[in-house]
Amino acid sequence: MLWMTWWPLVLGFTISGFVQSFSPRNGLRSSLGTTSIRSLTRSSLLGIISSSCSYAASGMSRVLFSKGSTWTNSLVFMVASTNLVIELGIVIVSLLGVSFLIAQLVGGIIMIALLAIETRWFFSTTREKVLLDLVHDEQSTSSVTVAVPWQERIRTSSNYISAARYSVADLRMLRRELVAGFIVAGFLAVDVSASWWTKIFLTGHGPWTIAENIAVAPILAMLSCVCSVGNIPLAAALWSQGISFGGVVAFIFADLITLPLLFIYVRLYGRATAWRLFLLLWSVMSLAGLLVQLLFAGVHEIPSHRILHLHQGDLPLGWTLWLNIVATVVMVLLYVASRQKIMSTNFATDPVCGMQVDTSVPVATIARGGATYYFCSPRCADKFQEKAANSASEAPANEHDSRFAVDPICGMNVEITANAVFSGEDDKKTYFCGTGCRDSYGANLTAQ
Repeated sequence: MLWMTWWPLVLGFTISGFVQSFSPRNGLRSSLGTTSIRSLTRSSLLGIISSSCSYAASGMSRVLFSKGSTWTNSLVFMVASTNLVIELGIVIVSLLGVSFLIAQLVGGIIMIALLAIETRWFFSTTREKVLLDLVHDEQSTSSVTVAVPWQERIRTSSNYISAARYSVADLRMLRRELVAGFIVAGFLAVDVSASWWTKIFLTGHGPWTIAENIAVAPILAMLSCVCSVGNIPLAAALWSQGISFGGVVAFIFADLITLPLLFIYVRLYGRATAWRLFLLLWSVMSLAGLLVQLLFAGVHEIPSHRILHLHQGDLPLGWTLWLNIVATVVMVLLYVASRQKIMSTNFATDPVCGMQVDTSVPVATIARGGATYYFCSPRCADKFQEKAANSASEAPANEHDSRFAVDPICGMNVEITANAVFSGEDDKKTYFCGTGCRDSYGANLTAQ
C-alpha cells in the first residue's frame, strides 16, 4: 500500500502546501457571521485550502467561531478541511479509484448541506450563545495580516519557501496517522477472515445491509483512532472485505469522531456539547453515506470490482517505480527548501509537531522566556506544557551540571546529547528544547 501511494502522497502534500501558501485566506474568513449559501461556500473553500489534519481542523474551527463565525460555518470548515482537501482525493484515487473520489466530493457537499440543516436541531440559538461566551472567555489576541494580491505573492520567493514548509510540516504532522493506517489496513486485508467481518457488517440483506453498514462504519472508524489521510488504507481494506459502497464512504467521512478527537471536543466545549457534536457528526456522516449509496446505485455507478491491485501483495514496477523516484526527489527538495530561513510575522512553526501556523488565527499560544509560541491544536500546546513541567521537575540539583544546558528562549533544561538541538560551533554552542526555540533565537539575533 505504501509503495502504491508514495507518489500520490507527495503530490498531494506538495499541491496542498502551495495552495495553503498562496491562497488569500483573509478574504475567505470574512462574511462568516451569518449562515447562508455564500458563507457556507466560503467556509468550505477555507477548509479545502487548509491542512488535512483533523486535530488542527478541530482547533481552527473553534478559533473561527470565537472570531465571529457562526457555529454552523465553523463546523462546515472542519468537515471540508478533513474530507475535501486535495491530498485526500489523490490518495483515494490511488487506493480506491475514481468512483470513490466522485463519491467523496458528492458526499462532502451533501454533508455540508446536512450540517446547515441539522446543526439547528442539535444546537439551539441559546446553546450557541453559551458556547460563544465560553470561547470568548478563553480566546487570545493575535496579529492581523493584510491580504496581498496574488500577482505580488507569486513574485515573492519567501512564499515558495513557505509552501515547502507547509508541505513538509503537514506530512510530518500526519506521519503517525499514516503509519498506523497502513499497518492496521495491511492486517485487516490479510489476516482477518471474511467470516469475522460478517459478524460486524451485514451482507445479503438488501436495504438492511446498507442501513446497518452506514451506521456501524463510523463507529468502527471511531474505535480505530486513525483519522485524516491515514484512514483511506483502512477504507480500502474494508471495501475488499465486502462492505457496502455507502458504508465505506461513511467510514471515510468519520475521521472527525475518532476517540482522541472526541476527548478534544470535551476539552474545548465540555462534555454535553461534545456528546451533541458526536451525534450530529455521526448522523450527518451516515446520512451522507446512505444518500451517496442510493445516488450511485440509481445511475449504476457502484464499482463491482473489489480485489484491488494493492491487495495482491506485489510491488509493481514500471511507471510506479519512476513516479516514486521522482516523488522522493521532490520530497528531498521540499525538505531542503523548508529548512531555509525567512523573516515573516505571518506564520510560525509549532514547536511540538512542526506544523506551520498562521499567526493571525492561532489555535493556542503560550508565552515563555520572552517568546510567544504558536500551536496548531490544543493537544500540541498541552504537550509543550507537559514537556516544560517535566523539564523543570527533572532539573539537575547542581545548576552547573555539565550534562545540562538552559534553553535561552523558554528556560527549559536541555540534556546535552548527540541528538540535542543547538546552534553555534565548538564551545560556543547554544542548546534548545526544539527547533521552534532555535528559530526564535536566530530570528532575535537577526533582528538585533
